[in-house]
Amino acid sequence: MAIKKSELYSSLWESCDLLRGGMDASQYKDYVLVLLFIKYVSDKYAGQRYAPITIPEGASFADMVALKGKPDIGDQINKKIVGPLAAANKLSDMPDFNDTGKLGTGAEMVTRLTDLIAVFENPDLDFSKNRSDGDDILGDAYEYLMRHFATESGKSKGQFYTPAEVSRILAAVIGIGDSPTGTDTTVYDPTCGSGSLLLKVGDAARTAVTLYGQEKDSATSGLARMNMILHDNPTALIGQGNTLTDPKFRDGSALKTFDFVVANPPFSDKRWSTGLDPLNDPYDRFDTFGVPPAKQGDYAYLLHIVRSLKSTGKGACILPHGVLFRGNAESEIRRKLVRHGYIKGIIGLPANLFYGTGIPACIIVIDKENAQARKGIFMIDASSGFIKDGSKNRLREQDIHRIVDVFTRQDESDPRYARMVGLAEIEKNEFNLNLPRYIDSSVAEDIQDIHGHLQGGIPLADIEALGDYWAVCPQLKEALFQPLRDGYVSLAVDKSVIKNTIFQHPQFAAYLEGMGEHFGVWRARAVPKLKALDKGFHPKQFIVELADDLLHHYEGKPLVDAYDVYQHLMDYWGETMQDDAYLLTSDGWVAKTYRVIEKTKKGKGENAKVVEKDKGWACDLVPKQYIVARYFAAEQKALDETSAALEAASSALTELEEEHSGEDGVFSGFDKINAVAVKDRIKEIGKDADASEELSVLKQWQSGAAKEADLKKALKTLETELDANAYARYPKLTVDEIKSLVVEDKWLPAMSATVAGELERVSQTLASRVRDLALRYESSLPVLVDEVAVLSARVEAHLRKMGAAWN
Repeated sequence: MAIKKSELYSSLWESCDLLRGGMDASQYKDYVLVLLFIKYVSDKYAGQRYAPITIPEGASFADMVALKGKPDIGDQINKKIVGPLAAANKLSDMPDFNDTGKLGTGAEMVTRLTDLIAVFENPDLDFSKNRSDGDDILGDAYEYLMRHFATESGKSKGQFYTPAEVSRILAAVIGIGDSPTGTDTTVYDPTCGSGSLLLKVGDAARTAVTLYGQEKDSATSGLARMNMILHDNPTALIGQGNTLTDPKFRDGSALKTFDFVVANPPFSDKRWSTGLDPLNDPYDRFDTFGVPPAKQGDYAYLLHIVRSLKSTGKGACILPHGVLFRGNAESEIRRKLVRHGYIKGIIGLPANLFYGTGIPACIIVIDKENAQARKGIFMIDASSGFIKDGSKNRLREQDIHRIVDVFTRQDESDPRYARMVGLAEIEKNEFNLNLPRYIDSSVAEDIQDIHGHLQGGIPLADIEALGDYWAVCPQLKEALFQPLRDGYVSLAVDKSVIKNTIFQHPQFAAYLEGMGEHFGVWRARAVPKLKALDKGFHPKQFIVELADDLLHHYEGKPLVDAYDVYQHLMDYWGETMQDDAYLLTSDGWVAKTYRVIEKTKKGKGENAKVVEKDKGWACDLVPKQYIVARYFAAEQKALDETSAALEAASSALTELEEEHSGEDGVFSGFDKINAVAVKDRIKEIGKDADASEELSVLKQWQSGAAKEADLKKALKTLETELDANAYARYPKLTVDEIKSLVVEDKWLPAMSATVAGELERVSQTLASRVRDLALRYESSLPVLVDEVAVLSARVEAHLRKMGAAWN
């Protein structure tokens, strides 16, 4: 059975991280990722003629496994595996597997490397079988590990990885997906790091394109080459060296130019000009626009991008916000770039997205092709769209989609989010491009109304601000509020029934019913698409189409944000549906059960043994509860009734014990209340007439305990029978039954519930706002003054009674 994506990722990370010891993550990643690479290329290409990757004889993963436990394992891996593999495929700067400083000495190194190899020996990690065309599970696993290593590496060493979410935005806004492409289409990243950004742009193209990248750090450039291979781009060209001082891609003495260029250069590089004379730059990068400041290298990289683009080229670069407003030399460069028309757009991103820094950044979108006709710059302030993810912030799927949609459509419908800023306005602001000058994205202040506080009443302006609700339910406003005086209203219902008034109002109920029917329309459209999935389909491509269909289905619907609905589906995809999809693409509509074996290690050293415990069975595609609900509802009902009866019996027994456990209670002398102790006490009492009440309680306890025991036994029998019946049902399931169970019982109800939850949030938001306004203006100042006077008089009276005076 195919391994689930989520299990592959988490097991790799957890296993590898456990073996890391005291080594820094930025160092340990090299060993883990190289091992992952060797395992993958061995599974994929070993023994193949004309493969894009050469696996020398004796240098496969199987040969590495044979070295486990050998005292010279590190040296042997270097000589027999890593060295020949690197030489055959022009891979440089591979990690030293015999480095005692990182891996330990003697037995410590042997154990660490042996255990690390064992992580990748898992039979489920047969990457030749766990990969469908167009959906590279291994490439994604590589990216998953890279992200975790970047998180663990800290600010100074996490810059080798650009978050995938940001990479996807850059790939979209340069328009490569909408452009005709082929192998003659070139994409370049001058500061490519591990290559994740470059790959995302390549993935966004309609057809295969040619990728070029350069990375200064030698070890990281090696990771980039491996990343290209793992993502099925073995012909990508990755150069190693300083892009500004020693660009590797040239046409004669000039820079090579490309169709698309993207980059996430080091922010504010203070050593950018080391080894370079900017005033005499051999590649003419600074002649037209000026030389960047010696201690601020941001524009050096941006101008390198501009110079590396063809006359029809398009690019995007991630830079700190300072490039938008800093003065002096940068101000002049900015002015000239704007006047040349090269800047198509600016996208402001949330702070703390990147691993190398916590400062906010922006994306500068460059378009040379349409520079002459450019009349303005399209600006987006997306700084508030993110979710907290550990110590970092992360863009959600809805944030990415909104940015790309708005930028692609040049959508100005929400001026607090995006607008086209004309060149005249920019010139008026002296070419300062700081986004707050052009987009006010601040949250509107909730203003307190003085007259409302003095005289009472809810300001009508606050009620009218909820106009989206009244547009859908105009009579609901009249049901909630009544006129008080000019410009003010009062609550027409008690505060405690605000929510019920909203939910029970005919117009709101009609709205909810209509939205339910609206989802039903999409559901009816989705069912045949979902049931048509079969082995070999592309899960990534499919979820894009399905989620976009849902997004468009809710666009323009009142009160709900279509992007919020879209996010619910994407969350469910990440939590459950993605794993199901990869099971389907590998195995088809097959509901396979398997035993759940829990392994625990007992003992230490040579005497340690792995103990296995059978924890029952499971089925990932069709979990047991769906089989039970559809085929064994009556049995489940009987089980639930027995469980409820058992709970009631146990509660009654507990109440009896608590009632008679006081100082003089029947159970006060018991060390432990159980059947043996109660039986002994009854025997001790015998026929003592004076103990009749105690005897009655004890026999009542015995009866209750017997009833509880019988119910426990009955429940266990029902559970065993139901478990056996459900387990026996799986082999009898037809393909159509499996499809119905997965699509109609599992997926769509979960999606429906999330959409219903979004509608619940809509109603809760209205109810909460109405209640807040009611409480805010509930008591006017005169009423409060009178209440204070009454309370003061009462306190003064009490003080007089006590013989004290109120001063």
